[in-house]
Amino acid sequence: MKFLDQSKIYIKSGGGGDGCLSFRREKCVEFGGPDGGNGGRGGHILIEAVSGLNTLIDYRYRQHFKAGRGGHGMGKNRTGAKGEDNFLQVPIGTQIFDEDYGVMLADLTEEGQVVMMLEGGHPGTGNAAFKSSVNQAPRRTTPGGPAEEMWVWLRLKLMADAGLVGLPNAGKSTFLSAVSRAKPKIADYPFTTLKPQLGVVHVDQREFVVADIPGLIEGAHEGHGLGDRFLGHIERCTTILHMIDGTGEDVVEAYKTIRHELKSYGGGLSEKPEVIGLNKCDALDSELIEMLTEELRAVTKAPIVPISAVTHFGVEPMLRALLKNIDHAKEIEIKQETRPAYNENDEEEETRDDGWSPI
Repeated sequence: MKFLDQSKIYIKSGGGGDGCLSFRREKCVEFGGPDGGNGGRGGHILIEAVSGLNTLIDYRYRQHFKAGRGGHGMGKNRTGAKGEDNFLQVPIGTQIFDEDYGVMLADLTEEGQVVMMLEGGHPGTGNAAFKSSVNQAPRRTTPGGPAEEMWVWLRLKLMADAGLVGLPNAGKSTFLSAVSRAKPKIADYPFTTLKPQLGVVHVDQREFVVADIPGLIEGAHEGHGLGDRFLGHIERCTTILHMIDGTGEDVVEAYKTIRHELKSYGGGLSEKPEVIGLNKCDALDSELIEMLTEELRAVTKAPIVPISAVTHFGVEPMLRALLKNIDHAKEIEIKQETRPAYNENDEEEETRDDGWSPI
């Protein structure tokens, strides 16, 4: 299945059914009176986040989605049928923007979360509803409400615990294939990875999800090499694994380049806890590994783990370091959720206990 993280679609709700103008006409019933029924409401357009999907490919070849129109009212006080709702299923982590891509309309981050994008037209009213003691034969009805329509953008941001970043050919895909069952394309040239990949990692009887994005280049935050779209996939990650090629010309410059792109992109990426992986150490001797590690320690306080994704050297310590950051972030989130809400009355009572007394 191909990966697609962005799509523009047209959605239209159903119009409401018209009310019916009808009078009862039966043999031996001289004054039957009005019996026109109401129309049915139009169908809604709803978008639901479901598990089991990790791409928007379903919306590449079909971009138009419409809900059913409400049925018209009928005689004998029969109400029109309700228009059929149209449920669109998207992966968890999908954001919905307006046509101009300027306003985010919804952010679906939980399984089963549903948002109503367009409401169906309200049902029309039949003449039976307007009968009164003054007007016993009303000829008044109301039409159904009109349908609503709009274009929206769907943008997928992958839901992962850890995000892999680094320059092209740093060994990110090799690492992901070594620690999970993901099968990304691996080759000895830059930009082998052209789309984000997800992998489930197991360590110490625990598991978490790692997202590998294509290599970043200078100016990625401005869209160079589609870097702005790729960086969006790690906005939701708890921690970052910054992979650096130990056989590169300048590991410090490589580190600074990626950090600059994270900071320039925004979205809190530069504040996320990170672990630095000095990769391809199987091609280096111990003295050179120590020297490169010291150079990186001079510019960052993040943990530095020498690894070799090919030989699995240092892989488990790396996974444990990532898991430690993930657990720490979850502890902070739990504390924030359980923190009691601020109450002005409590503060006022504390102030009064300090010697306040009414006049």
